[in-house]
Amino acid sequence: MLCQQLAAQLGQVWVPEYARDYIDGLNRDYNQQDILAIAKGQIALEEESARLSPRILFCDTDLLVTKIWSLHKYGNCDPWILEQILLHRYDFYLLCNVDLPWEYDKQREHPHLREFFFEWYQRELQQYGFAHGIVSGHGDQRLQAALNLIEHLIT
Repeated sequence: MLCQQLAAQLGQVWVPEYARDYIDGLNRDYNQQDILAIAKGQIALEEESARLSPRILFCDTDLLVTKIWSLHKYGNCDPWILEQILLHRYDFYLLCNVDLPWEYDKQREHPHLREFFFEWYQRELQQYGFAHGIVSGHGDQRLQAALNLIEHLIT
């Protein structure tokens, strides 16, 4: 929701999470091969959307999420995903704090591991040296916090 709000507020393009539609379209549980297909679909969606964006492209997710998802669930990650993380660089990451109440969603797994994953994402961002900030707060406060973090990119 935050990604979509930011794009709307700034009149820019946003890229939704490809995995949502992909998994909704499956008539079975997803598997490790699906994670690679999702990663490739996400990149394709980003590249297609980038042609529409005059200035800033807001991406709801990225391949770091796919990497962590694969490592956690299967204990390994496809080399293509690892390679693409290095090739598809983003100007800035907004890492959402886990200060909002958890809400059920049939695709959300591990509600009891929110802090664990938050810390893992943060470590990955730091290890790759990706510029990032942490977004906290509720409602409009959260949106404003995100806008404050990316102000240097939009001026």
